[in-house]
Amino acid sequence: MVWRSHEPLRPSENFALVPNGGESLRGSGAPAALPSWITEKDIDFYGEEFRRTGFRGGLNYYRNIDRNWELLGAMAGLRVSVPALFMAGDHDLVISFPGTEQVLANLQNLVPGLRGIKMLAGCGHWTQQERPEEVNAALLEFLKSLPITDDGA
Repeated sequence: MVWRSHEPLRPSENFALVPNGGESLRGSGAPAALPSWITEKDIDFYGEEFRRTGFRGGLNYYRNIDRNWELLGAMAGLRVSVPALFMAGDHDLVISFPGTEQVLANLQNLVPGLRGIKMLAGCGHWTQQERPEEVNAALLEFLKSLPITDDGA
Protein backbone atom coordinates (compact mmCIF):
# COMPACT_ATOMS: atom_id res chain seq x y z
CA MET A 1 0.00 0.00 0.00
CA VAL A 2 1.35 3.43 -0.93
CA TRP A 3 -0.32 6.62 0.16
CA ARG A 4 -0.77 8.79 -2.92
CA SER A 5 -3.04 11.40 -1.40
CA HIS A 6 -4.47 12.06 1.99
CA GLU A 7 -7.81 12.52 3.60
CA PRO A 8 -8.03 15.05 6.41
CA LEU A 9 -8.16 13.46 9.84
CA ARG A 10 -11.65 13.48 11.26
CA PRO A 11 -12.53 13.01 14.92
CA SER A 12 -13.60 9.45 15.70
CA GLU A 13 -13.86 7.30 18.78
CA ASN A 14 -10.07 6.84 18.55
CA PHE A 15 -9.00 10.38 17.74
CA ALA A 16 -10.23 13.76 18.93
CA LEU A 17 -8.96 17.21 18.04
CA VAL A 18 -8.17 19.77 20.72
CA PRO A 19 -10.69 22.61 20.33
CA ASN A 20 -9.50 26.19 19.71
CA GLY A 21 -8.35 27.55 23.05
CA GLY A 22 -8.57 24.07 24.57
CA GLU A 23 -5.94 22.14 26.45
CA SER A 24 -5.12 18.53 25.64
CA LEU A 25 -4.47 17.32 29.19
CA ARG A 26 -7.37 18.97 30.98
CA GLY A 27 -10.89 17.78 31.66
CA SER A 28 -12.20 14.24 31.78
CA GLY A 29 -9.33 12.85 29.69
CA ALA A 30 -6.60 14.13 32.02
CA PRO A 31 -4.78 11.44 34.00
CA ALA A 32 -5.39 11.43 37.76
CA ALA A 33 -1.63 11.05 38.33
CA LEU A 34 1.48 11.31 36.22
CA PRO A 35 2.75 8.04 34.75
CA SER A 36 5.89 6.55 36.28
CA TRP A 37 8.09 7.66 33.38
CA ILE A 38 7.65 11.42 33.94
CA THR A 39 7.89 13.52 37.09
CA GLU A 40 6.51 16.88 38.20
CA LYS A 41 10.09 18.16 37.89
CA ASP A 42 10.12 17.05 34.21
CA ILE A 43 6.77 18.79 33.59
CA ASP A 44 8.05 21.97 35.25
CA PHE A 45 11.22 21.86 33.13
CA TYR A 46 9.34 21.35 29.85
CA GLY A 47 6.79 24.00 30.80
CA GLU A 48 9.51 26.54 31.56
CA GLU A 49 11.34 25.79 28.31
CA PHE A 50 8.11 26.18 26.31
CA ARG A 51 7.40 29.48 28.11
CA ARG A 52 10.94 30.60 27.31
CA THR A 53 11.17 29.46 23.67
CA GLY A 54 7.57 28.88 22.64
CA PHE A 55 6.17 25.78 21.00
CA ARG A 56 6.14 27.08 17.45
CA GLY A 57 8.59 24.50 16.09
CA GLY A 58 6.54 21.65 17.48
CA LEU A 59 3.37 22.99 15.89
CA ASN A 60 4.82 24.04 12.52
CA TYR A 61 4.85 20.46 11.26
CA TYR A 62 1.08 20.29 11.70
CA ARG A 63 0.51 23.80 10.37
CA ASN A 64 2.36 22.83 7.21
CA ILE A 65 0.98 19.32 6.81
CA ASP A 66 -0.91 20.02 3.57
CA ARG A 67 2.20 21.55 1.99
CA ASN A 68 4.28 18.59 3.14
CA TRP A 69 1.90 16.26 1.29
CA GLU A 70 2.31 18.38 -1.85
CA LEU A 71 6.11 18.35 -1.59
CA LEU A 72 6.27 14.63 -0.93
CA GLY A 73 3.90 13.78 -3.78
CA ALA A 74 6.86 13.32 -6.11
CA MET A 75 8.06 10.52 -3.83
CA ALA A 76 4.86 8.45 -4.11
CA GLY A 77 5.75 4.85 -4.82
CA LEU A 78 9.37 5.12 -3.69
CA ARG A 79 10.62 2.45 -1.33
CA VAL A 80 12.80 2.91 1.75
CA SER A 81 15.81 0.81 0.80
CA VAL A 82 18.03 1.14 3.87
CA PRO A 83 17.78 -1.31 6.77
CA ALA A 84 15.03 -0.24 9.14
CA LEU A 85 13.23 -1.17 12.33
CA PHE A 86 9.68 -0.05 13.10
CA MET A 87 8.99 0.38 16.80
CA ALA A 88 5.90 1.78 18.49
CA GLY A 89 3.83 1.44 21.62
CA ASP A 90 0.67 -0.57 21.19
CA HIS A 91 -1.22 2.14 23.11
CA ASP A 92 0.04 4.93 20.84
CA LEU A 93 -2.92 6.88 19.45
CA VAL A 94 -1.21 6.96 16.03
CA ILE A 95 -1.39 3.15 15.81
CA SER A 96 -5.19 3.39 16.04
CA PHE A 97 -5.52 5.77 13.06
CA PRO A 98 -7.67 4.34 10.28
CA GLY A 99 -5.57 2.38 7.79
CA THR A 100 -2.56 1.88 10.06
CA GLU A 101 -3.19 -1.84 10.41
CA GLN A 102 -3.02 -2.27 6.63
CA VAL A 103 0.10 -0.12 6.39
CA LEU A 104 1.87 -2.24 9.00
CA ALA A 105 0.75 -5.44 7.28
CA ASN A 106 2.27 -4.16 4.02
CA LEU A 107 5.28 -2.39 5.51
CA GLN A 108 7.74 -4.95 4.11
CA ASN A 109 6.59 -3.94 0.59
CA LEU A 110 7.21 -0.25 1.35
CA VAL A 111 10.43 -0.87 3.27
CA PRO A 112 12.24 -3.87 1.72
CA GLY A 113 15.06 -3.52 4.27
CA LEU A 114 12.65 -3.82 7.20
CA ARG A 115 14.29 -5.96 9.88
CA GLY A 116 11.24 -6.12 12.11
CA ILE A 117 8.24 -4.54 13.70
CA LYS A 118 8.47 -4.20 17.46
CA MET A 119 5.31 -3.26 19.32
CA LEU A 120 5.89 -2.37 22.96
CA ALA A 121 2.99 -3.78 25.00
CA GLY A 122 1.25 -1.26 27.21
CA CYS A 123 3.37 1.61 25.87
CA GLY A 124 2.05 4.88 24.48
CA HIS A 125 3.49 7.47 22.09
CA TRP A 126 6.66 8.44 24.01
CA THR A 127 8.41 5.07 23.68
CA GLN A 128 11.91 6.27 24.54
CA GLN A 129 10.69 7.92 27.75
CA GLU A 130 8.23 5.21 28.73
CA ARG A 131 10.44 2.20 27.98
CA PRO A 132 14.06 3.39 27.68
CA GLU A 133 15.61 0.00 28.44
CA GLU A 134 13.46 -1.86 25.89
CA VAL A 135 13.97 0.80 23.21
CA ASN A 136 17.74 0.83 23.74
CA ALA A 137 17.91 -2.98 23.71
CA ALA A 138 15.90 -3.14 20.47
CA LEU A 139 18.04 -0.46 18.83
CA LEU A 140 21.27 -2.18 19.87
CA GLU A 141 19.97 -5.54 18.58
CA PHE A 142 19.00 -3.88 15.29
CA LEU A 143 22.38 -2.15 14.94
CA LYS A 144 24.25 -5.39 15.70
CA SER A 145 22.30 -7.09 12.89
CA LEU A 146 23.70 -4.70 10.30
CA PRO A 147 26.67 -5.83 8.24
CA ILE A 148 30.01 -4.23 9.00
CA THR A 149 31.64 -2.78 5.90
CA ASP A 150 35.23 -1.72 5.35
CA ASP A 151 34.38 1.14 2.99
CA GLY A 152 33.77 3.65 5.75
CA ALA A 153 29.99 3.32 5.47
